[in-house]
Amino acid sequence: MLKKLFKYLFIAFVVGCLAVGTLIGAVQLNLFGYLYTEEELKGFKNENASLILSEDGKTLGKIFDENRTNISFDDLPEHLINALIATEDVRYFEHKGVDSRGLLRVLVKSIIMQKKSAGGGSTISQQLVKNMYGRKNFGFLTMPVNKTKEAILAIRIENVYNKQEILALYFNTIPFGENIYGIEVASRRFYNKNVNLLTLDESAVLVGLLKANTYYNPRLYPEHSFDRKNVVLAQMAKYNYITSEEKENAQALPIKLDYANLSSEGVANYFLEYIKTNSRELVEYYNKSNATDWDLKKDGLVIQTTLNYRLQKHTLNAFEKHLKKMQRFLRKQYESGTSRLELDELIRKELKRKGLTEKAQSYSTVELFNWSDSKTDSISVSDSISYYITQLHAGLMAMDPNTGEIRAYVGGVDFRKFPYDQIHAKRQMASSFKPILYAAALEEGFTPCTYLDNSEMVFTDFNNWQPRNYDNTYGGEFSLQAALLKSKNVPTVNLFFDVGFENLDYLWEKMSFSSDLDNFPSTALGTASASIYEVAIAYASFANGGYLVEPVSILSIKTKSGETLYEKKIERPNIRILKDSTATTMNVILQKAIQRGTGVAIPKTFGITHDLAGKTGTSQNFSDAWFVSYNPDLVMVTRVGASTPQIHFNTGAYGSGSRLALPLAGLTWQAAQNDGKLKTKVFKPFPELPLEWEEQMTCDDFQESSKLEELLKKDKTSTREKTKKGKKTREKKKKKKKNLFQRIFKRD
Repeated sequence: MLKKLFKYLFIAFVVGCLAVGTLIGAVQLNLFGYLYTEEELKGFKNENASLILSEDGKTLGKIFDENRTNISFDDLPEHLINALIATEDVRYFEHKGVDSRGLLRVLVKSIIMQKKSAGGGSTISQQLVKNMYGRKNFGFLTMPVNKTKEAILAIRIENVYNKQEILALYFNTIPFGENIYGIEVASRRFYNKNVNLLTLDESAVLVGLLKANTYYNPRLYPEHSFDRKNVVLAQMAKYNYITSEEKENAQALPIKLDYANLSSEGVANYFLEYIKTNSRELVEYYNKSNATDWDLKKDGLVIQTTLNYRLQKHTLNAFEKHLKKMQRFLRKQYESGTSRLELDELIRKELKRKGLTEKAQSYSTVELFNWSDSKTDSISVSDSISYYITQLHAGLMAMDPNTGEIRAYVGGVDFRKFPYDQIHAKRQMASSFKPILYAAALEEGFTPCTYLDNSEMVFTDFNNWQPRNYDNTYGGEFSLQAALLKSKNVPTVNLFFDVGFENLDYLWEKMSFSSDLDNFPSTALGTASASIYEVAIAYASFANGGYLVEPVSILSIKTKSGETLYEKKIERPNIRILKDSTATTMNVILQKAIQRGTGVAIPKTFGITHDLAGKTGTSQNFSDAWFVSYNPDLVMVTRVGASTPQIHFNTGAYGSGSRLALPLAGLTWQAAQNDGKLKTKVFKPFPELPLEWEEQMTCDDFQESSKLEELLKKDKTSTREKTKKGKKTREKKKKKKKNLFQRIFKRD
């Protein structure tokens, strides 16, 4: 009986050995896919995410297929290495890629018994192979084939890398879930710190993740992670990497994360999308010009941007503080009365447009944007539309007017829920347009003390359109500077005709606005549409003395070794679009608008003591609110409004430029003023006005018209001929451009 049993066991052993030998031979002959040579293993290149940095070196985000930042062995703390070895491969420094004891266990459990969950046999070197090249499906032979391939390649890896290099490679290839790869990214994600700063218990948490990166995720399942952390610490104590006291102290510590997911919770997500687009174009141009193949997603390039991290943070805080409050006021307005009826009608139209009318009252659980944190709630389709249609949207861009470097860029309230970038959205400029008209007047020889008629007028040729002053006072004349300072509409419309449309249109184009101006008197009051981006360029010409400046977002793109693929040479602008005298005069007038005009909340409410100039803007029905503020070092443009002009505040107490848009800038300027590291970077005084210029600007804001002047005034009710003349001039100008284009690109 025993002899028979021995015989069968011997046969089984021989057959097993033959089977294993055959399998190894088949794998080595590449029958189950190509096996990399030692030379190829030596040349392995790990994908590396490209970093996007602020001007002061803070990481803003990454560009990647696999979110990874490679590190060296010297960056790894000792307790992290010990945690890995104690848990995953205690004989790591003794074997040559394959652990014989572990291999026997794999042979019996994984190959013979076909237990996929057996585990315990793979060394760190074998796991590295799996991380590097993944696994393939071979049917019922999947496990034995993959294990065999990993064992062979692990031995080869040990021949070309030393133990320290293997550990570094391993830590750089580990998948930690959440689309992150490598210990450095994991450390940044869960603890918002570099890997070399990890503590003992934090290292144990991250090593514990390796067993199952979802089940032991400390954010999703903190209890599971805590238990696994303590297992890792127990292993470290078992193999004398830490003392019993160190183990107990670390085991007692709770899971405490500083979670930082840059892809969804970063400080500049809208800016990052803007950067990704621009950097791709720059790298593609470099590759084409130099016959190279640099890849932003894989080659770990370093993109240095112009964004100031501290200013960006202050801006985000301003958005949350102010808009959170204003959002509450807007939704309350739409809870009842006429506003509620208007909203219901909009909801009905939206349901019909989306084909959801029949499902209007069906409920589902959705994530709702809620500023400080997102919340989930079970609401109807109708209420969901109501919630998002009444959402306020806003944008802010701050730029150095001398270099064009973008210092702050907030394209919306939440990138995940509302990815559309408000910086490039076009909306009616309202009164923020007026300084452009007044600058055109100064270019044509008008002076700050030129008086403008404030008499009531009706334009019969434009459906009896009648411009109104916000305070409903008329008569007399306002000086040019006072009319702008007080944002008077009637004198502004008169100025529109006095300047001439052609001259206004000419300056509009020089300032690089992309939309066309309409030759209508209402254009004077800001019916033209423009983006925050374009308005920043226009006002920068005031701040910098009259020059056109191009916004700059990327300073350089370099490889990890320091090779420069792109570098922006920062030079002062040299294309003059305004006379120095025009720019200086506008700065003086718009400073007064801050000191005692529509922007007076800046010094009074927000306590800004430094020089600022600016202008508010409020579009029709309070649909959009604007505020532009600047000094010689920084131009800041803000705009707030709902996604449709049909949703708006009913009163200027909430919806005006000074109440809705200005506080975003006010809070940001205030924070910058209180920030010792930032204060000197963003506040620069305007140059003192020469005495002779000051005298030219000294005049009464207002003067009464004499009766004779009233009788001699031109009839303002018929403007058809004047309008037609301007329109013909513009059409002639466009025809001339078209003819030139046709002459250059004429067809045979």
